[in-house]
Amino acid sequence: MSVLDLFRLDGKVAVVTGASSGLGAGFALALADAGADLVLAARRTELLDRTRSAVAERGRRALAVATDVRDPRQCDRLVEAALTEFGQVDVLVNNAGIGTAVPALREEPDEFRKVIDVNLNGAYWMAQACGRAMGPGSSIVNVASVLGLIKSYVPQAAYAASKAGLIGLTRDLAQQWSGRRGIRVNALAPGYFQSEMTAEVPSEGLTEFIRSTSPLARMGEQHELDAAMLFLASPASGYVTGTTLAVDGGMSMH
Repeated sequence: MSVLDLFRLDGKVAVVTGASSGLGAGFALALADAGADLVLAARRTELLDRTRSAVAERGRRALAVATDVRDPRQCDRLVEAALTEFGQVDVLVNNAGIGTAVPALREEPDEFRKVIDVNLNGAYWMAQACGRAMGPGSSIVNVASVLGLIKSYVPQAAYAASKAGLIGLTRDLAQQWSGRRGIRVNALAPGYFQSEMTAEVPSEGLTEFIRSTSPLARMGEQHELDAAMLFLASPASGYVTGTTLAVDGGMSMH
């Protein structure tokens, strides 16, 4: 067997949250290219159908399920739909996330709670739902952020706190599930990539911030993050669990 075969996901079923656009849609297509069938979750069903069609064009099956990850019952229903359609769940990419850029003294309680509820609580509920259905050899990839590791360019207390919490959650779930259930749990910590979220960040000074903090001095590209995600999702990382893989151009190195 070639080492490249370890990155294949033929016969596997992968759940991707936040799959309607941006990084999540890209993750779904990368998983399809690796041979997986997809269960696509997001709140925006019209965009979710677009991702489903793109997966189908790659010759893979895809099920789109409107899901608000803040609701544990909806997470459970998604997994039930996945089992009904495919009979198994092997990979979860916990990508659903939102962000705000509000100075701490002006951030409203509901603004802070909403970010935590999607980015951290929602990832936990989805991991719970999938973890109950997953067998040995399965993999969970939590999409955290470099802002869980370093300071932010703009005020993002809620977002940074949620992503730092997700990194901690990753370690704990890996401790609980890797040995006993055979489910590996890891996290990605992307730096600055072109996405809907980064498009909302004030661009003035952002380029200079990236240049001053990243040895590669540029934003990342989707395929570079896809490759790292596939490594963690596939048997290629069979001896890796509880780790956070920074894909940030070196921004977080010490």
